[in-house]
Parts: sequence; structure tokens; C-alpha cells
Amino acid sequence: METRSLALKVLCLQDPAEKAAAAQALYAQVLAGLPLDEGLQFVRPEGVPGRPAKPQLMSALQVPKRSPFTVEGRAALLHAIAHIEFNAINLALDVVWRFADMPRQFYLDWLKVAAEEAQHFNLLHAHLQSLGHSYGDFDAHDGLWTMAERTAGDVLARMALVPRTLEARGLDATPPLQAKLARAGDKRAVEILDVILREEVGHVLIGNHWYRYLCELQGLDPVTLYPELVIRYEAPRLRPPFNRGARAAAGFSQEELDYLDAWAQG
Repeated sequence: METRSLALKVLCLQDPAEKAAAAQALYAQVLAGLPLDEGLQFVRPEGVPGRPAKPQLMSALQVPKRSPFTVEGRAALLHAIAHIEFNAINLALDVVWRFADMPRQFYLDWLKVAAEEAQHFNLLHAHLQSLGHSYGDFDAHDGLWTMAERTAGDVLARMALVPRTLEARGLDATPPLQAKLARAGDKRAVEILDVILREEVGHVLIGNHWYRYLCELQGLDPVTLYPELVIRYEAPRLRPPFNRGARAAAGFSQEELDYLDAWAQG
């Protein structure tokens, strides 16, 4: 089997630990020379994405907010982040098998993202277990995958609305969350989020690169197109404050950051 076929196979795995290990192994195989067929088209099989029976999925509005100042509340909060990282593995693998005829580097970039998201999930799950819980113990929401379904037929929209919109929200949310966890005395959680924030900057940078590449290919302006895509695909409208430093490091231009501020307040 070639790389993109294997990415689809890994995406269909239901067990989170097995999926995380397989995503990391697949990236290692690609670096070692596993063939990559950029032009291969697939029929979507049943079971995409593979998921465990738990957590139970519900609307984001139905998921209760938890305080990090109790062990149970902190476990629920870490579970929510672990769920985001599990979804992020799925999202990266989905990009690899779904969108054909992209440059080879596109697939290598997203396989790297999948492997790093797998490591994020493993770090969070290990810490969650140290608090007496496992992935699946709390309810979760499905917002990330909902947007993946909406953008399944448009790689440009996927780049605009998943890595550089939904995942970029993590760049804004992580520092305040770290501050809360530090006040709660959870040094290990803060350290894990340091790793995740650093690598998520790189993931959003990849999304920005390929968004601009596709805009240039189609003769579109990336700044003015973005709010049109938000409306067309019913993406969440981003609200300030924004982590401008992290967003700049992740490839957002000054014009985009200023436009984002103005558009969010409009």
C-alpha cells in the first residue's frame, strides 16, 4: 500500500492509542521512502473517521464548563484538550487521503502534523491518567469534524477554515489556559501546553502556506476571500483578543491581523 491509502486506513482506526501510534509510524515510513501516489482518487469508505464508543458527542453548548481548581474539573478540562488533539489527528489524516493532485510536500506536511498531534494526545492522555481518568470519561463536542465535513469538497476552504481558523483559536486560548492551570498548581499541564503551543504555531503556519498557495493558484486574494468563506461554510466568527505574536509566527501577515481585528469588531 502507498502512503495515502495507509493514511485512510489509519484514519479508520477506532482505538485512540492505536491510531496515535499508527500515525507516528506512518510518518516515519514516509521519511524512510514509502511511496506516495499524489494522483490517486479514493471512494470514501464507511467508518470515517474511526472513533471509540466514548466520549459521547454533543453540541458544544451542552458540554459543561469545568474549573481547573478541582482535580475532577482539571481532568475534564484536560480531557477536552485531549479530544481536540484526537480530532486533530483525524483532520490531518483526512487531508492526506481526501485531496488528490496536490504537491508532494503538501502530503508530507500534513503527515508530520498528524504525527505531532498524536504525540500531543499521548502527552495529555498520560497526564489525564495520572489524575485517575482516561479518554472517554467525559462528554465532548464535535465542532472540528463538523467543519471537516462541510469543507470535504474544497481543499482551499479546508485550509482556510480548519488550520487557520479553528486550530488557530488554540493560539489565542492556550496562554490564558496555562495561567489558570499554573494557579491551580498543575505544572505538568502547563509544560505539556508549552509543547503543544509551540508545535501548533507550526501547524497553523502550514495551513497558512497552503491557503496562500491555493489562492495564488486560483488568482484569489487571501485576505478578502477569508470572510466570504466564513459565511459560505458557516464557520465560527473569531472574537478578540488575539495572540498576535503567535499568529504572526504562524504566518498571518500584518494586513491579515489588522483585518481580523477590524472584521471581528464589525
